[in-house]
Amino acid sequence: MLFGEMVVVALQSIRANLFRGFLTMLGIIIGVASVITMVSLGTGAQRAIDEQIEALGANILSVSAGSGFSRGVARDASNLTITDAEAIAADAEAVAAVIPENSSRSQVKLGSLNQNLRIVGTTPNFLPVNRYTVSYGRAFTQADEAAKRRVAVVGDGIAGKFETTSDGLVGETLYIQGIAFEVVGVLQAVGQVGWRNVDEQVWVPLQTGQYRLFGTDRLERINAQIAPGYTEDEATIDIERVLRREHKILPGKDNDFSIGSPTQFFNVRAAATNVFAFLLAGIASISLIVGGIGIMNIMLVTVTERTREVGIRKALGATRLNILMQFLVEALILCMLGGAVGIMLGVGISAAIAQFAGWQTIVSPLAIVIAFAFSAGVGLFFGIWPAKKAASLNPIDALRYE
Repeated sequence: MLFGEMVVVALQSIRANLFRGFLTMLGIIIGVASVITMVSLGTGAQRAIDEQIEALGANILSVSAGSGFSRGVARDASNLTITDAEAIAADAEAVAAVIPENSSRSQVKLGSLNQNLRIVGTTPNFLPVNRYTVSYGRAFTQADEAAKRRVAVVGDGIAGKFETTSDGLVGETLYIQGIAFEVVGVLQAVGQVGWRNVDEQVWVPLQTGQYRLFGTDRLERINAQIAPGYTEDEATIDIERVLRREHKILPGKDNDFSIGSPTQFFNVRAAATNVFAFLLAGIASISLIVGGIGIMNIMLVTVTERTREVGIRKALGATRLNILMQFLVEALILCMLGGAVGIMLGVGISAAIAQFAGWQTIVSPLAIVIAFAFSAGVGLFFGIWPAKKAASLNPIDALRYE
C-alpha cells in the first residue's frame, strides 16, 4: 500500500469516528496550546525586561548610602553628599556623568485635584544621561538649580492624573507639600522602568528639593554613568576609590556605601522569569504525555475493532510492514491534527492575554516547531505498540474474529 493510500485510509477511519477522534486528540491539543502559551509568556517577559534595561541605561551605576545602627536598631544613615558627587565627577576617570538624587512621595495639588506622587530632586543632566526627552516646554537649568527656583518637570502621565493635557500643563502651578512650583516642562512617555512608572514622577532642582521639600542636605543615591571605553567593574573600582578617600575609610574597613547596577536586578529577575516559564512549559508538556497515552489506548481499541479488516488485508497480500505502517500513520495523523489545532489555540490564547490582560507575549516560531514536532513524536512513540499488535495478528485468527 502506498503512503498516500495509508493517509487516505487513516483520515477515513478518523472521520468515521469523528467525536472519538476529537476526544483522543484533546490531550495533545491542550498540551501543545499550554506549551506555546507558557513559552510566549516567558519570551514576552524577557523582552519586557530587555526593554526596561535599555530604557534604564545599561551603563549606569547606582551608589547608595550604607546603613547604620542606633541603640542596636538598624536605621537609614545616608552619608552621601553633594561633595561626594562632585568628587566622583572630578576624580573618577571611568565616570562620564554624575546624577545626585533625593526623592520622596508627597501630596501634589493642582486646582481641586490632589495626588500622591514621587518627587525627585536632581540636577539638569538627568535628562541626557537617562535619554529622556522634553515634549512640551523646557527642562530646568543649572541657573534654576543654583537659584533654588521652584520649577518642575513632570512625566507624561501627570496630565491625565490632573484631568488636563500635557501641553496645557506647562505654565500651571503645582502645589507640592503646599509649596508652589511652576511646571516648565513635560517629558515624552517613558513607561515602567523597574518598579517605578517614570511617567508619574515629578522632577525638581536638587537644591530646591533639599531646601524646601526633603529637609536634608544628604543624598539618597548618586547615579554614575560609565565613561566610554570602561567596563562596569572598572567604574565600580574607581568610584569606590574616590568615596573611600572622601569618607576617610581606613584600609581593611568595610565601605559605608554600596555600589550596584540596576541591570543586576533585572538580570536576576530575567533568569527567574525564564526558569518559571520553562517550568510551567514542562508541566504543561505532561499533557502531551497524557494525550499520547490516550492515543495508545484508543489505537488498541481500534486494533480490536478492526481485527477482521486486518485479516482481510493480510489475506489479500498485505505484509506485516504494511499493517504496521497503516496504524502508525493513523496515530501520527491524530497527533499532528491535534498539534495543529493546539498551535492555533495557543496562538489565540497568547493574543487574548496580550489584548485583555495587558501582558507582553511573543509567540516564538521555534516553540511552534518544537511543540509540533514533539506532538508528532508522541504519536509515533505511543502508536508503536498498537501497530505492532495489529501487524502480529494471525490472518486466519483475524478472519474468524467476530
